[in-house]
Amino acid sequence: MAAPSVLILPGWQGSGPLHWQMHWVRQHGYTVVEQDDWLRPRRGDWLARLDEVVIDTPGRLLLAAHSLGCIQVAAWASVSRHTARVSGALLVAPGDVEAGPVRELLPGWSPIVRQKLPFDCILVGSQNDPYCAAERAQGLARDWGARWVDLGAAGHINADSSLGDWPQGHALLQTLRKD
Repeated sequence: MAAPSVLILPGWQGSGPLHWQMHWVRQHGYTVVEQDDWLRPRRGDWLARLDEVVIDTPGRLLLAAHSLGCIQVAAWASVSRHTARVSGALLVAPGDVEAGPVRELLPGWSPIVRQKLPFDCILVGSQNDPYCAAERAQGLARDWGARWVDLGAAGHINADSSLGDWPQGHALLQTLRKD
């Protein structure tokens, strides 16, 4: 059986060239789920785009989501008929779109879908993420049925966290493979 394809789901504003997601795209040939508007993300558009890419990508899939991409995965899984194609999801530093400032910046993304995801998942959070308190991230992990991994004081687990290609994260993603 072929290894699953990996779909990269960046968050709000996309992931720049120094972000671990883009390192993985360059190193491993993973596919970025491109959005029409990274600055003004519309929930319905983002969910529809993810569904299109899932439908168009053959075989089993793994999702590697960051920030708003995590919220996208939960919302998509609650409405898509194609979730059985997904073997697992690595959800990193979910953005708390229900919190004051973020809620105002990203209207239409709350409430966060809090039901158990229909595939294996790991949620990696940080003790000092400015966009989601560790307790909130742990609550999302519980609600989504995800294994919680605490990365310590790693900020928003993005390019500013100086993770480079983040081999530990890639190893976590590989534990979700079912081939």
